Amino acid sequence: MATRTDTRAPAPQASDSHDLIRVHGARVNNLKDVSVEIPKRRLTVFTGVSGSGKSSLVFSTIAAESQRMINETYSAFVQGFMPTLARPEVDVLEGLTTAIIVDQQRLGADPRSTVGTVTDANAMLRILFSRLGDPHIGPPGAYAFNVPSVRASGAITVERGNKKTVKATFNRTGGMCPRCEGRGAVSDIDLTQLYDDSKSLAEGAFTIPGWKSDSQWTVQVYAQSGFVDPDKPIRRYTKKELQDFLYGEPVKVKVNGVNLTYEGLIPKIQKSFLSKDKEAMQPHIRAFVERAVTFTTCPGCEGTRLSEGARSSKIGRISIADACAMQISDLATWVRGLDEPSVAPLLTALGRTLDSFVEIGLGYLSLDRPSGTLSGGEAQRVKMIRHLGSSLTDVTYVFDEPTIGLHPHDIQRMNGLLLRLRDKGNTVLVVEHKPETIVIADHVVDLGPGAGTAGGTVCFEGTVEGLRAGDTVTGRHFDDRAAVKETVREPTGVLEIRGASTHSLRDVDVDVPLGVLTVVTGVAGSGKSSLVHGSIPPGENVVSVDQGAIRGSRRSNPATYTGLLDPIRKAFAKANDVKPALFSANSEGACPGCNGAGVVFSDLAMMAGVASTCDECEGKRFQPAVLEYRFAGRDISEVLGMSVTEAEEFFGAGEARNPAAHRILGRLSDVGLGYLSLGQPLTTLSGGERQRLKLTTHMAEKGGVYVLDEPTAGLHLADVQQLLGLLDRLVDSGKSVVVVEHHQAVMAHADWIIDLGPGAGHDGGRIVFEGTPADLVAGRSTLTGEHLAAYVGA
Repeated sequence: MATRTDTRAPAPQASDSHDLIRVHGARVNNLKDVSVEIPKRRLTVFTGVSGSGKSSLVFSTIAAESQRMINETYSAFVQGFMPTLARPEVDVLEGLTTAIIVDQQRLGADPRSTVGTVTDANAMLRILFSRLGDPHIGPPGAYAFNVPSVRASGAITVERGNKKTVKATFNRTGGMCPRCEGRGAVSDIDLTQLYDDSKSLAEGAFTIPGWKSDSQWTVQVYAQSGFVDPDKPIRRYTKKELQDFLYGEPVKVKVNGVNLTYEGLIPKIQKSFLSKDKEAMQPHIRAFVERAVTFTTCPGCEGTRLSEGARSSKIGRISIADACAMQISDLATWVRGLDEPSVAPLLTALGRTLDSFVEIGLGYLSLDRPSGTLSGGEAQRVKMIRHLGSSLTDVTYVFDEPTIGLHPHDIQRMNGLLLRLRDKGNTVLVVEHKPETIVIADHVVDLGPGAGTAGGTVCFEGTVEGLRAGDTVTGRHFDDRAAVKETVREPTGVLEIRGASTHSLRDVDVDVPLGVLTVVTGVAGSGKSSLVHGSIPPGENVVSVDQGAIRGSRRSNPATYTGLLDPIRKAFAKANDVKPALFSANSEGACPGCNGAGVVFSDLAMMAGVASTCDECEGKRFQPAVLEYRFAGRDISEVLGMSVTEAEEFFGAGEARNPAAHRILGRLSDVGLGYLSLGQPLTTLSGGERQRLKLTTHMAEKGGVYVLDEPTAGLHLADVQQLLGLLDRLVDSGKSVVVVEHHQAVMAHADWIIDLGPGAGHDGGRIVFEGTPADLVAGRSTLTGEHLAAYVGA
């Protein structure tokens, strides 16, 4: 071992001076020439009210530029296959390192996507079974539920030298169940929802929305096709008539002298309703589809998605289907118990992946859980798994509210993971609202002071102690604590849940009180969502607002999404005696130069496309002729440029008074979105803004029971008070509100708490407390009780 004799400190290197990420003049979205210096190899938390510009700075500026510059290091050929990213609007960005983004985007909801497929755990399990499974059935693909078995034979021509035709056969063994095609469930159409079989077609037997027997062409095709008797009740059809009626092949028929296509009712319904995106349907059509189509567990594979051959091959007494159905913490124990030197590296890698699940608090999941059923917080933690054991250092990790969906008990574990990533020599940037995570930061950047156009500036930069003492919205509310209610409302009735056994629930019987604010809580994975979404019977009276993403293109905005644009268009049309379609940028009023987009896109292949403001409409999206029509002194583009608060005042009184528009604007203000502009593209909204926008549309529905899934997600400390006020108003107006929530302020404000646990997965699924928040704090008998008592200072 060489010994060092020179004890002097090494001379400083120029490279040592690059210990800051410098951002100067950032103008993405609502940022107003923001300049910040972020220390490297530290944990920096970005705070501020929802819509203040946190995501614009962290994700759309720093992370986006880092990714763009890494992409540019690849050849033009490779870049052609990668997403093209434009350079963010910023003057200077220095000191960037490779950015790894762990966001809240939901994982793909494809029916064949599971926790195992998105984390590569399934790929390793398949190799394991292809090596050790008995009987041996083939390569790893034979255990994959996404690979069908294929057999082919015939003549092939090989074009090499003298062309030669040879006879060839081809076999590939896949693990896909042929009955359900790897989905685990088969769909069945409930015929009683399509027609009343006691009536004839002439008497209006169809109960499908929009199918009227007298004039509707679709119905006339069936009545006059000649395949069935239109005057005979459907239940009296012969076997052949019923077969033609339900499953007939497409054929041309003549109806009232017009040539039309006749096909069976089932394929017709599948094409016209079931092939379309359910989210994009009108509410009454969506309700019909949900009634008419039932999904049942596939009888061929019993929901495992796998073929009989894949299920028959076992290691010990465990098949790959059994392994995927195990709770991951149990599967990790089973893998560690396999002592097989021939696959030792594989067992080590698989064990490490499964241990990462447990370490990150997701040990209660199973690998066969569909990825689309994970909450935003679970999806984010699943994405973290591949980075936990990484040996990379000097990387920038970017997290978007990693505590979403976490119980206060689990937040401590998440904090430990963030600090561990930092201590390995990485820069960790976190967008966060929870004080429990802000408090561990080395450096805090607070954006604001308000949201939307009132935000976009840096209000504070420094330590947590400095933030506490500072006069910013975050600093003032940092130590806010809600008090437990002294008096609670009395329920007006109960919603009975009996024998609930969805996912991890263990035959749970519970009465959910009506007419009050009920909070369902418990550690992540204890069965809250299973109880609320899987067991409360969905009926005409239940309105469920979950965390699912809003579907919408850059042409969609709050005005189109909430239905606000309809009364506005009608008001403009009436005032100017023209058609309402003129006042839609997606219809007749669209500027011909940009088709109503406001910008013209130039596609530059592997380079980032350039979006330039349309010269013809100057970004206003409408034809010049349409902008000449005015309503109360404003044209349509000026109205869409207003904020919700301005528009509420504009449509509230005077010449522009419009009760229908004012009602929708009032609901947008109620959920704290007064700062949004009516024409702002939905693609630019943050996660918290999207959920509150969704809540706005549901507030108009007639439901008596509102079921909300973590409405505080993405809300600043200051906005939580406003949300509690909104929940109170809903309850006081006669609604029943059931909230799945981890935020202690909402728990303290509840009239009734249902606490699940005591742990997650098979350690949970039971009711561990029912009662008032005061009783929960006094008893401290559960993890939630302990954390709530500490929060309120009891």
